[in-house]
Amino acid sequence: MGFIAHIRQKDGCIQTVNEHLREVQTECERYGMKIGVRHLAGLAGLLHDLGKNTTGFKTYINEAAANPDAPPRRGSVDHSTAGGRLLYQRYHQKAVTVEDKLAAEWIANCIISHHQGLRDFLDPQLLSPFLERVAVKELEEYEQAVAAFFENYSERELDHYFAGAKAEIQHVLNVIKKQSLPSITASLLIKYIFSCLIDADRTNTREFEEGEVTEEKIDSLAFFGKSYRKLMDTLMEFEQAEDADHPINRLRSEMSRQCEAFALRPSGIFTLSIPTGGGKTIASLRYALKHAITWNKERIIYIVPYTTIIEQNAKEIREILKENDMILEHHSNVIEESDVEDESDYIRRKKIRLAKDNWDRPIIFTTMVQFLNTFYAKGTRNIRRMHQMANAVLIFDEVQSVPTKCVSLFNAALNFLHVFGRSSMVLCTATQPALDFVKHKLLLSDQAEMIENLDDVGKSFKRVELIDYTTPLGWKTEELAAFIQERLDEVASVLVILNTKTAARKLFVQLEENKRSGNRPVRLFHLSTNMCAAHRKEVLAKVKQALSAKERVICVSTQLIEAGVDISFDCVIRSLAGLDSIAQAAGRCNRHGKDEVRHVYIIKSAEEMLTRLPEIRIGAEKTQRILFEFQQEPERFGHDLLSASALNAYFQYYYDHMKDGLHYPIRELEKNLFDLLGTNKDYFEGYKNKHGKSPEFLTRSSFATAEKHFEVISDTATSVLVPYNQEAESVILALNGELDTRSLGELLQKSQQYVVNIYSHELKKLEKNGDIYPLLHGHVLALREVAYSDRFGVEAEGEGEWAMAML
Repeated sequence: MGFIAHIRQKDGCIQTVNEHLREVQTECERYGMKIGVRHLAGLAGLLHDLGKNTTGFKTYINEAAANPDAPPRRGSVDHSTAGGRLLYQRYHQKAVTVEDKLAAEWIANCIISHHQGLRDFLDPQLLSPFLERVAVKELEEYEQAVAAFFENYSERELDHYFAGAKAEIQHVLNVIKKQSLPSITASLLIKYIFSCLIDADRTNTREFEEGEVTEEKIDSLAFFGKSYRKLMDTLMEFEQAEDADHPINRLRSEMSRQCEAFALRPSGIFTLSIPTGGGKTIASLRYALKHAITWNKERIIYIVPYTTIIEQNAKEIREILKENDMILEHHSNVIEESDVEDESDYIRRKKIRLAKDNWDRPIIFTTMVQFLNTFYAKGTRNIRRMHQMANAVLIFDEVQSVPTKCVSLFNAALNFLHVFGRSSMVLCTATQPALDFVKHKLLLSDQAEMIENLDDVGKSFKRVELIDYTTPLGWKTEELAAFIQERLDEVASVLVILNTKTAARKLFVQLEENKRSGNRPVRLFHLSTNMCAAHRKEVLAKVKQALSAKERVICVSTQLIEAGVDISFDCVIRSLAGLDSIAQAAGRCNRHGKDEVRHVYIIKSAEEMLTRLPEIRIGAEKTQRILFEFQQEPERFGHDLLSASALNAYFQYYYDHMKDGLHYPIRELEKNLFDLLGTNKDYFEGYKNKHGKSPEFLTRSSFATAEKHFEVISDTATSVLVPYNQEAESVILALNGELDTRSLGELLQKSQQYVVNIYSHELKKLEKNGDIYPLLHGHVLALREVAYSDRFGVEAEGEGEWAMAML
């Protein structure tokens, strides 16, 4: 029978090591081929489990299969080091060229890391965990593992294959040099190879475990062709509607046509600066489908800032395309990946790890957090999806929401996807954040803007006037509530957007009291990310229904409502924040331009504590500077606070203030993450001083250290399932039972709309009150019914609304 890779739990069927390696190699090659690293990825697949060719591992896996409830200690037999060591000994220690060394280093690190996450080449202790594994660690039965491998794969064959990997390295280095790309690009290439290996290995293992036949690949091109025809039918209906000749609708149609024409251009990084309310969801879909068909792209991925927008945009596109199974929404991970696996729970952990989560659909909706996690988060779960972004169309909705500290990392990821991934990126927003002006800039294509004559378009879309009502001391809750009532004497609907959940909640309670003592009826609504996605969706539906019925409406919300939510109020009141946020809030006022110019009031809330929200605080300061300059010299900004010149000045002030914080600073290390994955000069020089010589390897990246410190949101949030409705309660109940991998994956998918992300201080409070309990053997947390209300969602106080909304 030979050596064993896996034993199927349900029937004892065996997958040999040779079968597993060959099958994983084939998939790795297919993924790697998309960006020209077929051999680099293929070698990772071919050698990743070479260490299972030992008597020790064969004994271990037989014992694990025979005793699933009490298996041997996880990791007691090291099977992931041998393949990396073979590469290091055979090609690195005998290296003739730079390409020999780099190919061996890159592939070897992927192999030795495929159960935990990429190792540091250089770590903060000025040691090399990579070198320790491939050159120093004692490996029992290593020679047996290598000899068994070469019984199925000749040495000459391996050398020839490695030569192919060397050629790919040479090409990669030439491109990096020619394009003047930063050294972090090499780290992203290693991560891409790692992504190929992780997904191929997990997929092959899952298919064997479940006894599945390899799934037939989806014909994306045929799906995109069918979808394009459905979209054009819908657009034809729009053009035949009664209000098709309204100036705003004519402008929307014209911009949509410009997007289609732009789709014929080769891949690049482009901007789509359609004003708020200009129909960018449909226009960007039209571009994406046409571009995918023209240039044979495999996938269209929408990346949005808030989970709220996922449901709305996905629903809009589902209603047009009518293909639910082809559209995947990925919000947040219900089960967070931990550093140390519970060794007594091997089978259950294995099921969770293998649950399908690899973005295998033609259209994906996800968040900015998930996008950045795919490139930079720790472990193996997120990186698995990275290769799916190659040869794709990526639409970034409200791209100004990229967290400031992640700007350089975001730009590096997009530049990589364009230059190596052959993908097209579209930055959609009415408030472009000038990402091409920062130090590690975005490589926008020539003539990158899709829409012609933007200044004229902006004037045609003018529907609101910003009015500065800020005061030095700020507005107290009672004063603001009275001001809202005054506005409601003039108009039928008012939206109030505040920066913190505490301030919003306090205002809502005050308005409830006023409503009880008032004579005129008014519908009062509250929104925050303490509510799960399904809850917010239902509240928004009720708000829209009330607005359509011409009822008097007040909605108090945090900023989750201001980006991408298709809703229109007669008046908006926005607490002072970044000018881009205020512009987005203004997009919720007179959205369709059917009324005369309406008012958006900028106020400063006295109730907001922004100490834990530095980006909002600094943004507010820079907006105040723009407001002052506008008072002194309005012609400088074309007499419009929402003009491109005003927003450009704001972003210049903001990024100049934050310039040292754009590269993801890590205070504990006095380093930044961009450098740890790039030149890493300090650790390199430190290693030389400590050891009296340069490292034996050329790659300097501190992968594990960088990933350990990476969080899109600074204060770690924990995903908690909430019992919002009967379906949520049934999901919670099901997750307490025994599940196979497929059922688990489906339940985790369904549970995403019932998740609230809770900060650590809030979680401690809930735990202290006994309002949190574990599911799925401790891997999922659920909230008790008493701690969730229809008015406020999770009943835990705290700030950090902006951060919470992005998860």
